[in-house]
Amino acid sequence: MFIFNSSIGKKFIQAVSGAFLVIFLLLHATINFFSVIDSFTGKYGIAAADADLFTKGDGLFKLGCDFMSTPIISIMVPVLALGFFVHILYGIWLTIQNLRARGGYKRYEVSSKAAADSWSAKNMLVLGIIILGFICYHLTHFWAKMQLPEMFGIGTFENNPYLLLNATFGKWWLLLLYLCWFGALFLHLTHGFWSMFQTVGWNGQTWFKRVKVIGVIVAAIIVLMFATTAVNAFVQVNCLG
Repeated sequence: MFIFNSSIGKKFIQAVSGAFLVIFLLLHATINFFSVIDSFTGKYGIAAADADLFTKGDGLFKLGCDFMSTPIISIMVPVLALGFFVHILYGIWLTIQNLRARGGYKRYEVSSKAAADSWSAKNMLVLGIIILGFICYHLTHFWAKMQLPEMFGIGTFENNPYLLLNATFGKWWLLLLYLCWFGALFLHLTHGFWSMFQTVGWNGQTWFKRVKVIGVIVAAIIVLMFATTAVNAFVQVNCLG
């Protein structure tokens, strides 16, 4: 098929799946950041010991997790997550194919105005592998203890998401690992964002500069929300607990 065999088709798949990645991360980061808001409203850690959704008095983060359990979101999130994994795995596969075909480390996209403007642009494969590996590790901390038992009945369900935040980010070395991961995610997003729009034709001199700036802003917002969530949980456990 054209979309799988041509250079343009392959880039289009990466662009579309990359859009899924940005949407998924924005949603995920926003829900997580609710825990930071809870720490200022006095509701950090408050979650009713019941299986009902949207229990009155729950912290905003717990309500956000309940929102993620509603039917429409339960359908949407796996689709977004699938696009996320397709983007990373397909990108790794494309890069390996080009390494074999060209005999050197070259990205699969055609030459562009920013093909070599940054370290991240030259090392998307490395960043993708780091991000994918840490996602798998991350799933054992949260998804395996909330969505997996809820959706498939496997394992023990944890109804209080604050406990999972504390158990993970309360350890300084895990916090440091996650912060490094967030850094890799930022580099990947800043390059991937403008590359996605370039694929759909927004690569004129004027739009190219604007999209690059917007990409940095979007990546910074996502990563700062994740990092603030992690640091806040560490403070809650080690300084305020």
